[in-house]
Amino acid sequence: MAQAKLELTWIGKDQRPRLEPRILLEDPKRSYHSKQRVTDKDLFDNRLIKGDNLLALKALEAEFAGKVKCVFIDPPYNTGSAFTHYDDGLEHSIWLGLMRDRLEIIRRLLSDDGSLWITIDDNEAHYLKVVCDEVFGRGSFVASFIWKKVDSPNDNKVAITPDHEYVFCISKRPNAAKFKQRFDESILDAYRPADSESDRPYRDRLLKKNGKNSLRADRPSMFFPITAPDGIDVLPIHDDGREARWAMGSAGVADLIAKNELVWKLRDDGVGKRWVPYTREYAPTSPSRPHPTIWSDLDTTRQTKAHQKVLFGEEGVFDTPKPEDLIHRALDMSTNPGDLVLDSFAGSGTTGAVAHKMGRRWIMVELGEHCHTHIVPRVQKVIDGQDPGGVTQATGWQGGGGFRYYELAPTLLATDGWGNLVINPEYDAAMLSAAMCKLEGFAYAPSELLWWQQGRSSESDFIYVTTQTLGPEQLEALSDEVGTDPNNPRSLLVCCGAYRGVSAAQAAQRWPNLTLKKIPKMVKDRCEWGHDDYSLNVANLPMAQKKVDTPPAQEDLFGAATGEGA
Repeated sequence: MAQAKLELTWIGKDQRPRLEPRILLEDPKRSYHSKQRVTDKDLFDNRLIKGDNLLALKALEAEFAGKVKCVFIDPPYNTGSAFTHYDDGLEHSIWLGLMRDRLEIIRRLLSDDGSLWITIDDNEAHYLKVVCDEVFGRGSFVASFIWKKVDSPNDNKVAITPDHEYVFCISKRPNAAKFKQRFDESILDAYRPADSESDRPYRDRLLKKNGKNSLRADRPSMFFPITAPDGIDVLPIHDDGREARWAMGSAGVADLIAKNELVWKLRDDGVGKRWVPYTREYAPTSPSRPHPTIWSDLDTTRQTKAHQKVLFGEEGVFDTPKPEDLIHRALDMSTNPGDLVLDSFAGSGTTGAVAHKMGRRWIMVELGEHCHTHIVPRVQKVIDGQDPGGVTQATGWQGGGGFRYYELAPTLLATDGWGNLVINPEYDAAMLSAAMCKLEGFAYAPSELLWWQQGRSSESDFIYVTTQTLGPEQLEALSDEVGTDPNNPRSLLVCCGAYRGVSAAQAAQRWPNLTLKKIPKMVKDRCEWGHDDYSLNVANLPMAQKKVDTPPAQEDLFGAATGEGA
């Protein structure tokens, strides 16, 4: 009998925003690059995006779906003090809904072997776990790591104060992400240094099984003779005369012999010398162990704030910054140089700074003004090799690379004086073409030779965007340009302000290689136009209605809190 699917329910769960896929506009004045290449592996095409992170995730989806190897986010924790204007149930619902909307896009952005890392505290951790199970599937949950964030006694006059936070790790697909073990040089202490017997560090273990379940009766198939160097067959016998067994079967022994890893040593047992077989095990070239799930060896909040004071001064320190070595550990476990890392809650820019020092490509998104006051100067210092703190020494970072600074374009459709949706006058021709490409699923790729090829969805399917009114003469010319060669069939989506002298049905019959659509009519019902802020900053939420004798339905209040004004 199949198990019932468990789901977390909250007020307004079925409500989802109809997001506008905005285009991104680069501001070259804020983009920053090293004045010279430091190494051949310098990365310059990183992205810093200022804007609402849900809209930014949507903006990235078309280009980066399935390409992000690791997402590391430190979202707002939904502490009760942040929602003083709402009752507990409503604040909880708002937070869960906004997180769910982001997680769904993050999942689409992740590569099949990618992973998501989320820092969270006790307030919402267990609810967030269930939401992640719904979005990614329960089998995708990898582990819950515990970061010890406090390294000094707490003097609060309460019985219990938390000194830890969680780091959830979720894979895009169950068991698809391949995580690396941690380097541990102490493993080499168990091996002999290279000597006359071996040019590599090694250790020898008795091939005879000792201890529990070591008798012939325990594993009869592992009791068999092995021919010693003097030609005499050797059997596994305990010192008390009982028949023992080897630590492996005959196939395993044959494999050791083939690899020259079965070692014979002449031993004197007091009665006489005899040959004893050993397995030779060589020290690993990169000694490593599995990662523990309790991380008490990382920098704490106190040490991290000290680093931030160096970067930003006394007034620029965040309340709960995450240390660079915490993010370094997550990225070291889950990524390789050149992989793409995303942080859509960039905060002070720690994820990008660490990814840059580790040779990973990165994208960061931040809505607040600290995008300019913290992230830009911080990453500039990393690029210039002038940030000696954090993981700089551990990574051997010396500077280099760069990033491009983007802002979200304004909404494509604005409301005119009569309440009609019209193309935003802030859009020029290139912006309009790029926006329509994104909305229609085309890659924006203007041709330098063919004026009507502004984007493509395949090798033979193109898009042309104009605000003009097109008549039969212009459409005939476009059709001729596209061509009707049966050996090279091409099609063109024509997005225009209007067309005259012909109906849509007539156009389809007369010019089968063209598809006509009017803008903005073709897209006006698709999105929530003009909605610029879906942030998790609760200060942006409207005030709750005052309670009256007949209170409003919870659904209505939730709609007011998370609808157009959220």
